[in-house]
Amino acid sequence: MATKYLDLMFTDAVRRAQTQYYGQAGRIVGAPDRDPLGQAEAEFIATRDSFYVGSISEGGWPYIQHRGGPSGFLRVLDSSTLVFADYKGNRQLISTGNMSVNDRVALFLMDYKNRERLKILAHARIEDARAHPELTEQMVAVKMRSSVERLVFIDVVSFDWNCSKYITPRYSADEVEERTGPLRRRIAELEAELHTGKS
Repeated sequence: MATKYLDLMFTDAVRRAQTQYYGQAGRIVGAPDRDPLGQAEAEFIATRDSFYVGSISEGGWPYIQHRGGPSGFLRVLDSSTLVFADYKGNRQLISTGNMSVNDRVALFLMDYKNRERLKILAHARIEDARAHPELTEQMVAVKMRSSVERLVFIDVVSFDWNCSKYITPRYSADEVEERTGPLRRRIAELEAELHTGKS
């Protein structure tokens, strides 16, 4: 477990709640300034096709936004930096506005099939995609480049892996096809054999 994550999360209010419900509070001693992403985190991020990002409005309200794309669209640049392309959307720009005044964000990445989740605390920086043509070209398929408006750089402070408890396994359409496709093809073959035998 990355100690900086709990160092940031175990506020006085959280510790009071821990004491109230469990009789004692967790205490983190000697946490570093930040926890760098390791190989396990980088590999997990590289295989995600979606994640959620939480930001905070000027009025103090939390806002959660879903982001999706091909596997690896959330790119690991180094052990403390992630980036993803932000496309033209519904023109609300709530996350973009929030990040312009409060750069603190939380990312929530799920792997339902393997019942794993990774939480990341970070600072976000938004830059015009035109200022990074080479990076945009590396990250975005040709047919999608005209829709990219911004690149969102994520400066990772810390992360935490959650246990698998209460995560219901779910599968994408591609994963279901991978598992059931051979069975359906075999059933079709057997049905064809039966039909041929009857004629």
